[in-house]
Amino acid sequence: MLNNLLFITLRWLDVVDILLVSIIMYQLYKLVKGTVAIKIFLGILAIYLFWKIAAALKMELLSEILGQFIGVGVIALIVVFQQEIRRFLLLIGNNSMFSAKNRRLFKLLQNNKDEKQELNTPQLISASKNLSQSKTGALIVLDLHSELKIYTNNGEKINAKISSSLLENIFFKNSPLHDGGVIIQHNEIKAARCILPVSDNQSFPSHFGLRHRSAAGITEVSQAIAIIISEETGKISFSKHGEIQHNVSLETLEKLILAEL
Repeated sequence: MLNNLLFITLRWLDVVDILLVSIIMYQLYKLVKGTVAIKIFLGILAIYLFWKIAAALKMELLSEILGQFIGVGVIALIVVFQQEIRRFLLLIGNNSMFSAKNRRLFKLLQNNKDEKQELNTPQLISASKNLSQSKTGALIVLDLHSELKIYTNNGEKINAKISSSLLENIFFKNSPLHDGGVIIQHNEIKAARCILPVSDNQSFPSHFGLRHRSAAGITEVSQAIAIIISEETGKISFSKHGEIQHNVSLETLEKLILAEL
C-alpha cells in the first residue's frame, strides 16, 4: 500500500486539470470578493464541509438532512448568485475565442474597415480637459465592441460625431441630458442620458459616487471602458473591467484610451 502511494503517477493532463480548476476558482473569487456573495459562499462551503465530516463519522441522521440541503443547493445557488453567474459567463465570453484580438482578426479577414471605426481621441481628451477644469460631472462610456445596444436604447439618441463642444453641452449642469452616461461607438456619440448598471462592489472607497459606481458597473458586464469627471473635485478617473484608476492625468488618459484601440 505504501509503495503504491509513493509511486503515484502524475500525468500532464492532471496538471492541466489542476491548473484549470485553480483559474476558475480564482476568477470566481474575484467576482464575489468585496460583495455580500462572498459571505454566502463561505457559509455554503462550511455546510458542505460539515456534511462531509458528518458522513465520515457515520452520523446518519445529520448526514441525511445536510445531504438533502446540498441536493437542492444547486437551485439555491442559481437564485442567490444570479448576478455573479451572469458576470462569470460574461467574463468567459470576453476572454474566449471572441476576444478583442480575434475580433481584430475577423475584421481583417472581412476587409471591411470603416473610417467610423477610428476614434477622435483629441476631441475626447479636449472635452475631458474642459469638463475637468470647470468641475462639470461627466460619465463617458466608449463602446469599442458594439455591446451596449440595450443601454443606448434606454437613453436619448444623439448619433452625432464626437466633438468637445457637444460633450460639454451635454454635461452642462442645466442641460436636460446631463444625468446618466454618454455612450460613444464608432466615433459617434450614440446616446446620452443612458441608465447604466451600478456596481455592488462593497470594497469601493466611500468617496466614489454614483458616476464612479456606474462606470465600474458597465465595465464589469462588458469590454467597454469609461471616463469619469468628478463634479466635486474635477479629477479624471478611468474604468476598465470594473476597476477605477483615480485622478489620472490627461496624458495618462490618452495613453489608456489608445492602448484599447
